[in-house]
Amino acid sequence: MKTLLIIKREYLTRVRKKSFIVTTILVPLLFIGLIAGTAAVAVSSQSNKTIAVIDDSGVFKGKLKDNDGIKFTYPQQQLEEARKSEAYDAVLFIPQFDKEKKNNFSVFSTEQIGLSAQNEIQDQLNDIMINNRMQQAGISATELDSLQEKSITISTIDNEGKASSNELAFGIGYASGFLLYMFMLLYGMSVMRSVMEEKTNRIAEIIVSSVKPFQLMLGKIIGVALVGLTQFLIWIVLIGILSTIGGAALSGAFNNPDVMNQVSQQQAHTPDMANTIASVLKSANWSMIIFWFLFYFLGGYFLYASLFAAVGSLVNEDPQDAQQLTLPITIPIIFGFVIMTVALKDPNSGIAVFGSIFPLTSPVVMMARIPFGVPAWQIGLSALCLILGFLATTWMAGKIYRTGILLYGKKVTLKEVGKWLARK
Repeated sequence: MKTLLIIKREYLTRVRKKSFIVTTILVPLLFIGLIAGTAAVAVSSQSNKTIAVIDDSGVFKGKLKDNDGIKFTYPQQQLEEARKSEAYDAVLFIPQFDKEKKNNFSVFSTEQIGLSAQNEIQDQLNDIMINNRMQQAGISATELDSLQEKSITISTIDNEGKASSNELAFGIGYASGFLLYMFMLLYGMSVMRSVMEEKTNRIAEIIVSSVKPFQLMLGKIIGVALVGLTQFLIWIVLIGILSTIGGAALSGAFNNPDVMNQVSQQQAHTPDMANTIASVLKSANWSMIIFWFLFYFLGGYFLYASLFAAVGSLVNEDPQDAQQLTLPITIPIIFGFVIMTVALKDPNSGIAVFGSIFPLTSPVVMMARIPFGVPAWQIGLSALCLILGFLATTWMAGKIYRTGILLYGKKVTLKEVGKWLARK
């Protein structure tokens, strides 16, 4: 009962704070705003450039296509005259050249045209030359288009015959692992700061007079966990609402005849793209992903939060003590993130399997592997090790917390902490 009172106090104290309300509401808005802002910056950053093409060879005249903010024009001017004109951002000069050799053409400009524009011009020139050489070899334009359309693509099928996607698995795995990495640090640090505040303000002395130190520590950990779950639920609802609003906006846009005409033209080239994307999204086992995400969030949080609570009980007035003592705790989390990047490239490598089973790294690494498909025995072993790891760290943290929460005015060393753990 006393533990429940502490959980209630810890939960209500945090969710009533203005910072909680502001953060909970702003995070989804900032996330969507970041995506929209990135897209807007990417679009607005593309400045339109007019490139004058002086083609003495006649091979490329009229064949370069306007694209990505680049407009090609073919003036009836000599090179020097075009270079002096302020109507062009740059001048592409193509002299007479040997089509059987590697050639280098020059772009004259007063300012750098940028790497993207340079690559676009270079790619178009190479494509035109390849087509030209193919036609000279006796391959007609129709045959060339037919050959280019008969390219090879690879699709992946799971053991149940359903379409899968490595790209989708990579995206889900990275997002899940990164979120768990961030949440374990943020909420773990939140528990530590709460313990430090109560200890330095001498509130812990009053509370411990009524409840056992272990009950106080456990109540704080569970209370903060409930705060985290509350934020998750609110974020899901807000994202759902914003997605609905965004879907309505897109629906209104599709009622515009001009937009529908552009969509129809795009679908003429990629008729199966929407069906392919929908099929791949359906192939993901979302119920399993969400279940294991919540499991590893809670398991990883409880494991690390107990350790952070123990560190908070050891700190006195000097905040540098907290930085030194949290280093051994944060290193495994960072190490888990490093293993996660390896697991995303090769989900079944030895280091990925080890990282997904070792309890200090499994929350981050296993969630990165699950979208790719993981044998049931590995998930079961990982879950068991995480539960045992949580019980072990909670037992250790409880022994440290029981002594450290009432210890004032003395800098605690790791050697002393070891003695506390060895004490029966």
